[in-house]
Amino acid sequence: SMSLREHALSLFRSAVGTVQPAPMLKRAVKLQGDRCPQLVVKGHAFPVKRDLYLVGFGKAVLGMAAAAEEVLGDHLIRGIISVPLGIQESLQRAGMQEMLLKPRSKIQVIEGAKNNLPDSEALKGAVAIQELAEGLTADDLLLVLISGGGSALLPAPIPPILLEEKEKLTKMLASRGAAIQELNIVRKTLSLLKGGGLARLAYPAQVVSLILSDVIGDPLDIIASGPTAASSHSVQDCLQILTKYNLLLNLPKSVETVLSSSPSKPTAPEDYSHVCNIIIGSNTLALDEAKRQAEGLGYATLILSTAICGEVSRIATLYCQLIRLVCLGFAGLGEGPLSDKVRGNLLQLAAELEIPGLNLAEFLRALRGLGPERPVCILAGGETTVQLQGTGKGGRNQELALRVGLGLHRAQAMETSSPPGRCDIVFLSGGTDGQDGPTEAAGAFCSPELVDEALQEGLDVEAFLSNNDSYTFFSQFQGGHHLLVTGLTGTNVMDIQTILIRAT
Repeated sequence: SMSLREHALSLFRSAVGTVQPAPMLKRAVKLQGDRCPQLVVKGHAFPVKRDLYLVGFGKAVLGMAAAAEEVLGDHLIRGIISVPLGIQESLQRAGMQEMLLKPRSKIQVIEGAKNNLPDSEALKGAVAIQELAEGLTADDLLLVLISGGGSALLPAPIPPILLEEKEKLTKMLASRGAAIQELNIVRKTLSLLKGGGLARLAYPAQVVSLILSDVIGDPLDIIASGPTAASSHSVQDCLQILTKYNLLLNLPKSVETVLSSSPSKPTAPEDYSHVCNIIIGSNTLALDEAKRQAEGLGYATLILSTAICGEVSRIATLYCQLIRLVCLGFAGLGEGPLSDKVRGNLLQLAAELEIPGLNLAEFLRALRGLGPERPVCILAGGETTVQLQGTGKGGRNQELALRVGLGLHRAQAMETSSPPGRCDIVFLSGGTDGQDGPTEAAGAFCSPELVDEALQEGLDVEAFLSNNDSYTFFSQFQGGHHLLVTGLTGTNVMDIQTILIRAT
């Protein structure tokens, strides 16, 4: 029989497989009619009057572009995409030909944003995309492909701001614990193309954006910083964030100049009547597929949430308490003072975390109704945040896995009179893009035995955690066997967590 670990890995792979950009794009986009061709996207039809152009940016855009070029054929005049450094070689090595452009493609590929940070190559891509958009006429149609990671791949700071200055500011915000939404608001305010800038430059051409969402709730103006969506934020919002993190007083001159001369209210929605934004994939799709597979493997499966967000240590606590509750159920203690206490803790934690759309009371009722005979699979997706304290190397998925490992170890140590009906437990957290932080891992596995086994190798889990050094820990522990390494997957719909539990 497959181990829990192999099951977790296979569920992760099937989830990622179902949000592969090429099949998703082909499901969403068709070109119909010869005489007066129309581009049909999820039921919306756009007449192709004259020329079709394509631009794109993001971790999943290469595969989307390859599929789009197949669909559009000779109607496509020219395209430019900005994609992560090394992705073509990585996909080539992995034998993923279907995600690469054909030889003699009309689409120019610019690779940049090493380690997911904007750089001069990404800037070059952004400038090329900007110039293409500015040259369009009312008869042209611009197809825009957008996926997560697009923010770093489309840097075009408003002059006189330099890329380095904008980067330094973003890094300072991140190190002070600013949420991704806050970072994006600041980035957008200082950018020519984000916050609807690209759509405004492409006017009067028809703009159709196909979006693979990597943001909770799929807000159009946040994904890749919303280059084709009216921004719902103003300069005021940006100033508020800078004030909140005490950065207002040491801004570069150039940033002050731009902020003081920007219009104070967001652009009117009617300026976007030439734009249509369509979401073609998200992590809900990925989790639904993982659930189908898990049920096929015999697990009673529940999806906790597609919108998990919050500080990684709090989310680890949430998962540890859920696991404890399931184990108590397996031990026949699903009803009683201990389980009631854990349920109470969980409900309080969920109330504090305010995870969008999570009805935990309902989830716990469903959990109660599962019955003790089948192993349990709990799936979740979203994006946690890490407050950096140390200088180690890691990523939010590896840190989450390590914290869950520590939490399960502590819970067991407390229950010295170990309850009957021990459980086998595996927890996996991984980024669907195959890249967790500036590391080559997508995430990591853990189990309750991890801390004790690490101690036998002379590795102190808490010391690694206090230095945010999860990647170094997992690389050294058992020869890196607990790292999830997939390589760049060519897609990106946030992170996925899998909990598998069976009674022993």
